[in-house]
Formats: sequence, C-alpha cells, structure tokens
Amino acid sequence: MSEHDQLGGRADPEGRPTRSESVPHQIPASGGPAETARSGPEASDTAAPWSDRMLPLLRTPTADRRLAADCFAEPPGAVEPVRVLELALLVGELLLASGEAAEGVEAAMLAVAGAYRVHPCDPQVTFTRVAISYQPGPSGPPLTVESSVRRAAGDYARLAAVFRLVTEITAGGIGVHDAHDRLVAVHRYSRRYPGWLLLLCCGVLAGAATLLVGGRADARAWLVFASAVVAALAGDRLSALVARHDLPAFYQFVVAAGPAAVIGILLSFNGLHLRGSVVITGGLYALLPGWPMVAAAQDGLAGFYLTAAARLLEALYLMAGVVIGVMTVLYVGVNNGADLAAQDVPAGAVNPPLQLAAAVLLTLAFAVLLNTEPGALSVVLLNSAAGWTTYGVLVNAGGEPLLATGLAAGLVGLSGQLTARHRGSSALPHITAALGPLLPGSVLYFGMLAFVRGEPEIGLSGVGRAVATAMALAIGVNLGRELARLFLSAPRAAPPAGRRGGRHRR
Repeated sequence: MSEHDQLGGRADPEGRPTRSESVPHQIPASGGPAETARSGPEASDTAAPWSDRMLPLLRTPTADRRLAADCFAEPPGAVEPVRVLELALLVGELLLASGEAAEGVEAAMLAVAGAYRVHPCDPQVTFTRVAISYQPGPSGPPLTVESSVRRAAGDYARLAAVFRLVTEITAGGIGVHDAHDRLVAVHRYSRRYPGWLLLLCCGVLAGAATLLVGGRADARAWLVFASAVVAALAGDRLSALVARHDLPAFYQFVVAAGPAAVIGILLSFNGLHLRGSVVITGGLYALLPGWPMVAAAQDGLAGFYLTAAARLLEALYLMAGVVIGVMTVLYVGVNNGADLAAQDVPAGAVNPPLQLAAAVLLTLAFAVLLNTEPGALSVVLLNSAAGWTTYGVLVNAGGEPLLATGLAAGLVGLSGQLTARHRGSSALPHITAALGPLLPGSVLYFGMLAFVRGEPEIGLSGVGRAVATAMALAIGVNLGRELARLFLSAPRAAPPAGRRGGRHRR
C-alpha cells in the first residue's frame, strides 16, 4: 500500500459540501489503545446492498451525515480507528485502480469504515487520489489518511473480488486484520487469462469492429477482417515495446496507431475496392478512448466534476496520440489518392444477423481484455446482444440514433444491475463490455480526422456527436442504476449470528 501522508481538514476537491477546516493530527501507529466510535440515531434498511445504503449518505452534506446504529452487523471486537481507515483506504485504492467510478469508490470506503463503527467519516476520491477522514469527537482533531493511484486500468476480476469482500465486511464477522490480509492477497492476484489470449482478443476485437461497421460477409469483408486483426496485433506489440522504456502512454498510443494506417493505405491502393477506412476503424477500436469518455460523463452526473474533467482531458490526450500516429502515416496516402472517406459509425442494422454476431464477438474480446471473471461472460454477452438489438431495431424503425443509444444503454444498465444484485457483485463488469458496440470512439476518430484534413465543420459535427453519444450512454447507464436502487429490492439474506434486530425502512 502506498505511503499515507498526513492531511488537515480541507474543502472537498470536487466542490461538494464538507465540514470546516480542522487542525492536522499525527496519525498514531497501529498497536495503540483500542478505540471505538459513536453510533448514530437513525435506522436503515439492512437488507439493501451496501452500495444502496451508502449513496444517500454520500449525497448528503457531510455535516448532516449520520450512520445508523443497526445499519451494519456488530464488528468482531473493539478496533483501532487508524487500522480501519487504512483498510478503507486500501479498498479505495484497489477499486479506483480497477476502474470503479469515483462515487462507487467513496461508497465502498464509507461502508468499510461504518462496518467497524468508525464514523462519522468523510471519504474523498479524485482522479488519482483517495483519502478518508475520521472525526473521533466534537473536540478531537480529525484523523486523515490518503494515497495516490497513478493510473487506473480495467481489472474486473480484482474489482469483483474487492466488492465481495466489502459485502462480507458489511455483513459482519471479519476482523480488520483478516480483511487487510485478504485485500493484500487480492492486490497480488494475477490475471486470469494468459498473455497470448489477451493478444488474440485484441486482434479479434479489431476484426469484429470491421464486421460491425461494414455489415458485410463477403470475401472482401473477411480480408478486411484479417487485415484489421494483423494491424491490431502489430500495434499492440509496438506499444508494448515502447512501454518497456517507460515512456508516457501518449507515445504508446502514437506508435500503436501506425500499423492500422499503413495497412489501410495499402488496401485502398489496390483494385479490389477495399475500404481502408474500415480497416483503420477496426484496427484502432481497442485504442480509441470511448469508454473513458462515458466514465467521465458518469462522474460528472454524480457531481464529481474535477474527476470528470480529468478523465475527459486524459481521453483527449490519448485521442490526440491516436490521431497523430495515424496522420503521420496518412498524410502521404491522402495526398497520393488514398480513399479513406469517413464512414458513419456504428451503422444501423444493415445485416442484422452478422452485425449481432460481430457485436457479441466484440463484447467477448472486450470483456476478456478487461479481465472479467469467466463465470460472468455469458451474462455479459446476453446483455450485449439485448443492447445492440434494441439499438438496431430503434434505428431501423426511424428512431433518432442518440435516443436509441440512450435507451439501449438504459436497458444494459438495468439488466447489469439486476444481474449484480442476484450475484452479489459489482454491476460494472456486467455493463462496460456490453456497451462496447455502442461506444463513440470511432465517431470521435473520424471527427478528429476531418479537422486534420481541413474540414472543420465535419470535425466539429463528429466531435459533438461523439460527446453526445457518450452522454447518452452515461445517462442511460446511470438511469438504470438509479431505477434499480429506488424500485428493486435485493434478495434478503439471513442476518449474521449475533446481529441484533432493527427496523427496516426504505
């Protein structure tokens, strides 16, 4: 775990209400006297998932937060607040590094602290920082620990493992030291899939994107498919080579984008009428930061404006790296007659059976790259098929693509929430990959390409459409989550032994 610095009370960096400034306090070393915290006066619905119980608290001003006395099971004995804060901080680090949204990270940290009766607490999460503060009493100075997460990477197996552990902690019966040891084991947990399979999935994702965009299954389409696979594999290996020299991610994206542009130009110069732009779209699909844009919109909807702005800025820098890498190669091709006309992406259901199969294949590759647990893959694929089918039916019926995207995302989000509640896990692994066929990365690419080609009107339209698509996806997923939280009750589990009864109210 990263070194924990000392903080004084401060204003929330996201701009949300927080308590007034307090005097910095030296965090005592572990092993000191045991100390317990107060319990609040209100009761809460203990049958609801911990994420549902924590969200209303997070959306309440810090000074008004009160954790219920019977909101959690009794902790196994007295605990030290410092150890609990360190445990909550490690939970936050792992969740943020695994791809969880800022609000979800804060909810988990608050749930862990409340489970051991260390409250009132104030978790704070930004793009690269997690912190949590504890106010031991009206006259005592706060205890605060913080850590930095340099770069988040999607690892949904680790995310699911941490989520399950937080569920066990909030149910009671796990000591702080045992929970800490289990978190350390999760942190050291290796990926489930071998390296060769991840490399293969990178190529398959690119090839599936060409079928999804092109909607064709003839010999030329399969040649384009194979070309995109080769381009993606070459780009991945070049990116790994650059990464070994510890260069920033921007340069890795610049290098990784080159092979797709080279192959696209070569195909556009032959007499087979192959669409080089489709090869470029497929070859770059794994590079384009479509999902970070959706995540930025989600954080903005939840009120984490600083984190949303940072995510969006990162996506724009990576997108600039992709465009620079492509245009470095395309400049020669475009000025020598290469046909790289922009296509509308994603297309409607031109060939529904083929495009549905391509969407499912793309989702499978995306889910494996995100290290989704094998047991969840079947559910993710069904969710993806439902979302893409909804989008295709609405668009072919004359519906507005943005509205169709939002409705499809809402269905995927609601289905993912239902699945997560049934399995007792995070909803993110069931949603992210399922939205892969609808992500706006390709639209953003063609918008940026138009700028470089001297077509600012088309470029602005493309970038605006990409942002609007990301917002539609984020709003749809967020709405599905809120509907599940407000109107769907979770399966009731037997209370842990030794837990006292309490009132249940929604």
